[in-house]
Amino acid sequence: MKQLWAPWRLEYIVAEKEEGCIFCRFPQENDDERRLILYRGTQAFVIMNAYPYSNGHLLIAPYRHVANISELSDEENLEIMQLAQKSCAVLCDVCRPDGFNIGINMGTAAGAGIADHIHMHVVPRWNGDTNFMPVLADVKVIPEALQATYAKLKAKF
Repeated sequence: MKQLWAPWRLEYIVAEKEEGCIFCRFPQENDDERRLILYRGTQAFVIMNAYPYSNGHLLIAPYRHVANISELSDEENLEIMQLAQKSCAVLCDVCRPDGFNIGINMGTAAGAGIADHIHMHVVPRWNGDTNFMPVLADVKVIPEALQATYAKLKAKF
């Protein structure tokens, strides 16, 4: 039997789970590299997903703690969409994806992992990236370490 090593996952498994909202707390900590914050706007920010669906998976969240898009101000709505455009441009330059999934999972029934703070996913996709690993082993292969991807993307934001 062949083995697939993913040692970075152990850190998540054994780590003490943090309390509170990461989208509220992380921007206040002023430790962008550790928290994977790539860009800070006036109303919203871009952060890498620490447990990505694919390499370069980004999240865009308003600073304000709201759960529903109907609660967003016009300024927050506009900046979130502008940051989605910027995120796609940076990811195209750095990662060269063939496409994107962009969306919001609003509420736990819709699959939101953090349901009480709205956030948009920007997930780069490549032709053929649905490989046998998720089907046979329930494993997703991420080809690059988060910190390496962070450094590349941060330089372009």
